[in-house]
Amino acid sequence: MLESLRILEKKILKEVASDYKRYLFKEIDFGSQMIGIVGARGVGKTTLLLQYVKALKLAHESHKSLYFSYDYPTNVDLKLIDLAEAFVKIGGEYLIIDEIHKYARFSLDLKAVYDFFPRLKVIFTGSCATSIYNAEADLSRRVVLYTMNGLSYREFLELKLGIELPAYSLESILKDHIEIADHLTGMFLPLEHLQEYLTFGYYPFYFKDQNQYLRQLNAVVNQTIDIDLVHLGLVKQSFTNKLKKLLLIISESNPFELNITKVAATIEVSRNTLYAYLHHLDKGGLLNIVGSSKKGISKLSKPEKLYLNNTNIFYIFASESKIGTIRETLFVSLLKHRHNIEISDKGDFVIDHTYTFEVGGEHKSFHQVKEEPSAYLVIDTDITQHRHKIPLWLFGFLY
Repeated sequence: MLESLRILEKKILKEVASDYKRYLFKEIDFGSQMIGIVGARGVGKTTLLLQYVKALKLAHESHKSLYFSYDYPTNVDLKLIDLAEAFVKIGGEYLIIDEIHKYARFSLDLKAVYDFFPRLKVIFTGSCATSIYNAEADLSRRVVLYTMNGLSYREFLELKLGIELPAYSLESILKDHIEIADHLTGMFLPLEHLQEYLTFGYYPFYFKDQNQYLRQLNAVVNQTIDIDLVHLGLVKQSFTNKLKKLLLIISESNPFELNITKVAATIEVSRNTLYAYLHHLDKGGLLNIVGSSKKGISKLSKPEKLYLNNTNIFYIFASESKIGTIRETLFVSLLKHRHNIEISDKGDFVIDHTYTFEVGGEHKSFHQVKEEPSAYLVIDTDITQHRHKIPLWLFGFLY
């Protein structure tokens, strides 16, 4: 068993060509006993694991670490607890597991591995945080969970231009955006590559085969629904086309214009089932739900605004989306990763219950947020000289 996994591991590691390490690689505390990395299909979880395995091979004896994936047909019947026991007996210290959600007993076996083999460090990936925290056994107290986003605009530019660029906290951007933008525009033209990022730049596989990007992205959407959500028992196989139709409807609508009752009737499901679908699409990395700052609603109750997870997904539906929807979708996808984001009565969004943002074109005014003490305009421009007007692209440097 271990020998066959070693042979497969060796073949896989030879195919890891990219030396570029995503933002999350630097943020993970690899000293934790059990680490889970979740995120949408295609954002680079497997590449991160393989890069870490290569680093382990350089720092330790080869037999100390082992990578395998439950996505391989030959591995689907591997019992994780038995594998861990055999691995520990030969001095194994790092067990790296990809696509763990495809193993039916993953929660029970991970719990047992954590409890019985405290010296064994385990790192695994899964497609949905819900599948980890809602598992049969209580993993939430054992697993340190990280969520991986798609490429930020900063990372996209680093890969495209071959340069190193700094990331900034939200507080730094709010306080010093004029100076930050001035510094960055000395290194690149911020609007020159923005449309390419909006259309193609969210998923790292763009840089492997640009000509096939939209076809591959379409496959990501289909596999997330047809395979992941069905396999996790969140959606019936017979309902998958309804979810795809729901995404199409959302792509063609302004965030506030969706009538939940009409949409439910269109895809022929009940309102409660529709709310559940929206929740699953959010957790599957295809949708972003933004609730109200006043109501404090849960994801399973009525959403206030619905956005596709990122701007790239618009283009596989070939829908004529309004520029305002594209702007807001970008802003939400960049901020939601690190910050609490809610809709606001005064502006478009409230971040971390403190800052109000109105997102718009270059000539957007403060009219809607003039009475808010911590209000900012997020606008389509390369630079500004106003302390409370911030270029939209700059939020692509949060990670």
